[in-house]
Amino acid sequence: METITLGKNGPSVPPLCIGTWAWGDKLFWSYGEGYGQQELQAAFTAAIAAGVTFFDTAEVYGLGLSEKFLGEFLQQTQQPVQIATKFGPLPWRFSGQSVADALTDSLKRLQLESIALYQVHWPFSFFLSQETLLNTLAEEVKRGRIAAIGVSNYSPAQMREAHKILAARGVPLAVNQVRYSLLTRQIERDGTLATARELGVTILAYSPLAQGLLTGKYTPESAEKLSGARKFDPRFSKEGLQKIAPVISMLRRIGEKRDRTPAQVALNWLIAQGNVIPIAGVKTAEQVKQNAGALGWKLSDDEVAELENLSRPWLN
Repeated sequence: METITLGKNGPSVPPLCIGTWAWGDKLFWSYGEGYGQQELQAAFTAAIAAGVTFFDTAEVYGLGLSEKFLGEFLQQTQQPVQIATKFGPLPWRFSGQSVADALTDSLKRLQLESIALYQVHWPFSFFLSQETLLNTLAEEVKRGRIAAIGVSNYSPAQMREAHKILAARGVPLAVNQVRYSLLTRQIERDGTLATARELGVTILAYSPLAQGLLTGKYTPESAEKLSGARKFDPRFSKEGLQKIAPVISMLRRIGEKRDRTPAQVALNWLIAQGNVIPIAGVKTAEQVKQNAGALGWKLSDDEVAELENLSRPWLN
């Protein structure tokens, strides 16, 4: 399978990442209702079988359960797997030692001695300065507990600052994890994508299917039957779904020519942007198989351009 290098000289990973926010999370994803550890184990196994060996988690996902599940599943495979997790700069963390301790705790849950990518989950850091945080992470790279350093939700200016601090230590900034999809293209307008390209930073794109909007399963006719958070999200209203209908129609048209689903086409469009890796959240083996169908083929330049042009309203 084709691989992508994280940043300038980080680990090589598949061009698709498996997101594990839902693994153990009861608050947002109702873990335990309709899916549990057995389904997650099957999803992990399906991902490895499909060659999608890059997983993104965080210490806060499921209050540590996501990392624990990954740690248990990792013991059952001999395949090389690349794990990315995230550090939360919480108010009571104000020293370099607190950063090192958080990494130690994540590694214990993951049952690993080192990880491919360690990311700062959000840019505001309360009492912990960026200098202390990033210099500590640079030390962990030297120690060998982290292969690459990333950030998440950083603006162009914040990315430049992080890059500068790390560069002084001889360590490149490898990743910025941000929201990006055909229906959320603000990073193209605000300079985040251009800055990442300039600095050699890989974009990890979370919510690449716009919380399911790009799967095509939500239609204006079904808007009144929605439940949960989507019921109150204007994007899932009848008017919101009518607005995106032309994009869904084009995804279907392109997909039908290639025997692919709208979601697979939408994920492939992100990969086609270059040095962009979509993070597809999964709870089941079937979802893994569906998302893995975005790999092994490429949209034509004309198709990429068509989708880019049609989705321009979502640059803002």
